[in-house]
Amino acid sequence: MPDPATLPVLGWREWLVLPDLGITAIRAKVDTGARSSALHVESIETARRDGVEWVRFALGDDCTALRRWVEAPVLDRRWVTDSGGHRTERVFIRTTLRLAGADWPIDMNLSRRTRMLFPMLLGRTAMAGRFLVDPSRSFALGEPRADQDRPAVA
Repeated sequence: MPDPATLPVLGWREWLVLPDLGITAIRAKVDTGARSSALHVESIETARRDGVEWVRFALGDDCTALRRWVEAPVLDRRWVTDSGGHRTERVFIRTTLRLAGADWPIDMNLSRRTRMLFPMLLGRTAMAGRFLVDPSRSFALGEPRADQDRPAVA
């Protein structure tokens, strides 16, 4: 386990990158109370290809031309209890997270987060042993660079 004094500090919200999905900047709520990470998707479809389940999902707003479709193999289906106590089965994918100059794989569920303020929730399993969280700070790692393309889900 790394020395906590050397760990980078996150605020309660941060900008993240999901390079495998083509997302160069997305606002995420950092939530140590949530076990899993979640990404807002507008639509979701699953299908089998050569015996492997794949998911096709739409990123972006239903009412804009920025909507785009992404595909990934399904990692798992798991039951998730949301903050309101509702249990639903969700599709999980494995994707790369880039944060604080490092890349690593995370498991993330896909769900409609329409009523949420943030299109992504960064859960504790994606952060474990890598960061400290200071809930009094916001965007502790800074804003995304101006030269980055901003995706529809930012």
